[in-house]
Amino acid sequence: MTSGEMTPIHVPRPDVKSAMDPNRPVNALLKAQIQHLREAEKNLPLRHRTDIYANAIKTEGEAAEYIRQVTEAIHKAHGAAAARRSRRGIAIAAAADQKRRRKTNNEVTKTRSAKRKRNT
Repeated sequence: MTSGEMTPIHVPRPDVKSAMDPNRPVNALLKAQIQHLREAEKNLPLRHRTDIYANAIKTEGEAAEYIRQVTEAIHKAHGAAAARRSRRGIAIAAAADQKRRRKTNNEVTKTRSAKRKRNT
């Protein structure tokens, strides 16, 4: 091997039959992942949040469903935000095309003089 290359590490595939059991109780790793997703979900707009009470999740199947729904909600929220940004970007560009005309010094002086006359 040349320098900079790493030795590949063989990772065996999990036994498909025991990899996920929807009825098995959640383990500590899944509980931690659920808590992280719950925190992420709190930052989503209300319309994108799930109605799942995360503390009630007891099985791997329930955890998988919650993870799927929160992941989809995050993707939808990002898509909606990107669409709003692109629409807003178009509006900003259109406004930039309409240049504001600056008043000349003479016009500014006339405006000030008119205001003074009104106040006296």
